[in-house]
Amino acid sequence: MKPTIPRFWQTAVLVLVVVGLLLLSLSGFMGSLFKAAQSPLVAAQRWISTRYLAVYEFITAPRDMASIHQKNAELKNQVALLQTQIIELQQQLSEASVLYALLDFARSQPENTYVAATVIGRDPNPFLKYILIDQGSDAGLRNGMPVVTAQGLVGRVDAVTAQAARVQLITDPASVVNVRLQSIEQEAQLAGSLTGELSLDMVPQDANVTPGTLIVTSGLGGTYPSNILVGQVLSVRKLENDLFQTALVQSAVDFNNIQAVLVITNFRPVEIAPLIPTPAP
Repeated sequence: MKPTIPRFWQTAVLVLVVVGLLLLSLSGFMGSLFKAAQSPLVAAQRWISTRYLAVYEFITAPRDMASIHQKNAELKNQVALLQTQIIELQQQLSEASVLYALLDFARSQPENTYVAATVIGRDPNPFLKYILIDQGSDAGLRNGMPVVTAQGLVGRVDAVTAQAARVQLITDPASVVNVRLQSIEQEAQLAGSLTGELSLDMVPQDANVTPGTLIVTSGLGGTYPSNILVGQVLSVRKLENDLFQTALVQSAVDFNNIQAVLVITNFRPVEIAPLIPTPAP
């Protein structure tokens, strides 16, 4: 029969071991021991985590790239939409500014009545200078009515349908406008040309015409009302043996960018051609 250790002594030894471990833990020895035992485990955990993350990124990278491409495509679509909206807003602001300018012009000339019209076309013939507008006889337009913008004289109505009209520009080679040089009160004629340039003709040699002189309609001839701004003198051509001097004129209106116009509807042009005597043969 094997000798046995009494239970009392077993319990006492166990209590002494536990108490000893507690004392060692409190003294810091066990903490160092645990750290020493834990270090290899922590290193192994870090190595496994690094390899796991590398494998995970390798597996999920194609999915992430597809997501990035999709987001880029969505952002590009949003940018394109915003750019379109910006262009539309800029166009609306431009149209609004033109309309406000026309309104201010109409208010500054209360003696006239107007019909506002939008430019809807231009004559493709390079030797003729016309525009088409979206108002016609239904709005009270008639042949010969003057057409203006806030900047100055555009031309006159040349042909009319019920809902549209054609406007002959003052730059047309068949256009002649009786004008006045404002600063010197000198009458003259403004003529269009095939190139679209405006020339000042029938100016006496002794008239003091200088670049920058403003030109307005004179009202003579019954074609246009008086005092509508036409443009200004750019350069003067004066030859000693000529009866008249001529000048190149810059129009107050940019004919390439006309968007809207005003038709003066209370002006009735006077037909004076039959009253002008013809020279004897």
